[in-house]
Amino acid sequence: MAIVLGDNRYGKAGVRLVRVDRGEAWHRITDLTVDVALSGELTAVHLSGDNAHVLPTDTQKNTVYAFAADGVGEVEEFGLRLARHFVATQPAIGRAVVTLAEYEWDRIEGADGPAPHSFSRSGRYTRTARVVHDAAAGTEVVSGLRGLTVLNTTDSEFVGYAVDRYTTLPETKDRILATDIDARWRHRGTDGDWAASFAAVRRALLAAFAGTYSRSLQQTLYAMGRQVLAERDELVEVRLSLPNRHHYLVDLAPFGRDNPNAVFLAGDRPYGLVEGTVRRDDAPAALVEL
Repeated sequence: MAIVLGDNRYGKAGVRLVRVDRGEAWHRITDLTVDVALSGELTAVHLSGDNAHVLPTDTQKNTVYAFAADGVGEVEEFGLRLARHFVATQPAIGRAVVTLAEYEWDRIEGADGPAPHSFSRSGRYTRTARVVHDAAAGTEVVSGLRGLTVLNTTDSEFVGYAVDRYTTLPETKDRILATDIDARWRHRGTDGDWAASFAAVRRALLAAFAGTYSRSLQQTLYAMGRQVLAERDELVEVRLSLPNRHHYLVDLAPFGRDNPNAVFLAGDRPYGLVEGTVRRDDAPAALVEL
């Protein structure tokens, strides 16, 4: 029986980058974490330690900063520039995957309105992107967001589920539905108005969450993905990961009080986790699974 090297990659992870664009009156801040992963003809370094085809990860880090000196722009654009560069300049590298997370900052409100160069970290959600550039298979762009917390106070139920000897959960016709949206969506091509597309997808996700009477979180997931694809022709696939942030009705009877669906314990863990993909039936195969 032979022992062989399988799939492998290497790169620089967790590159922290802050770029300040200094206008005459207003400053703009871009705050990113960038991960780079390269793969290709790397058998020799694994089997014998021959580093001839290895671009140091420190060089990859420096490349991120050097490219940022020319501007960052939208995260998808920056990822495309980096991924294409690594494949074009390193003959042994056939594929580059660049993953980016962008953190949102809000302008601080001063006495006379928004401050031109003062910011607070919003924490509302994190914008993400992943670019795959493969010399043989082509280029793929995946945009996304994570940590977008949403909640419906009603129009959600959970009944008719499978029951066995270990089931204790009571059915409910009116419950709080809350989740932290982690969404990724795959584009048809490698150009377009990335900012407008991102904003439109975010609106569609929120509209579907708010507008769906939910009989299960799975139903809500499908409704969200379907609405995104129905509205955005430039996308072919949406992947959603939705933790069910449970809210438990507190029993106030020991205190002689009623609780008409008003007072809840917000549970932390354990939590239900629903994940799924909604895609067009003619979507081309992905270079990397969403």
